[in-house]
Amino acid sequence: MREQKCFTYVLRSEYDGTFYYGSTKNLKERIKIHNSGKSRYTKGRRPWQLHYYEEFESRSGAMKREKFFKTIEGYNFLKKEKVI
Repeated sequence: MREQKCFTYVLRSEYDGTFYYGSTKNLKERIKIHNSGKSRYTKGRRPWQLHYYEEFESRSGAMKREKFFKTIEGYNFLKKEKVI
C-alpha cells in the first residue's frame, strides 16, 4: 500500500515577516490550523501565507527535509535559492 504524499513547507508571517518551517500530509488544512490560532507557536504571528513547499512520497522524507531547513545549512540553502 502506497503512503499518502507529504509536504515540507515554509510559511511567511504577514504580521512580522518571520518564517515558519513544518511538514504535513494535508497542506491546505495545516495552513488553516496555523491561521486559526490552534498552533501554539504560530498563533501570535498571524496571518500566515504559504511561501514555499516541497512534495515527498513519504512522511519520513518530509520530516527529514523540515529538520534540514531548521539547521544553519538549511537556512543557507534557502537563502542561496532565494526562498527566504
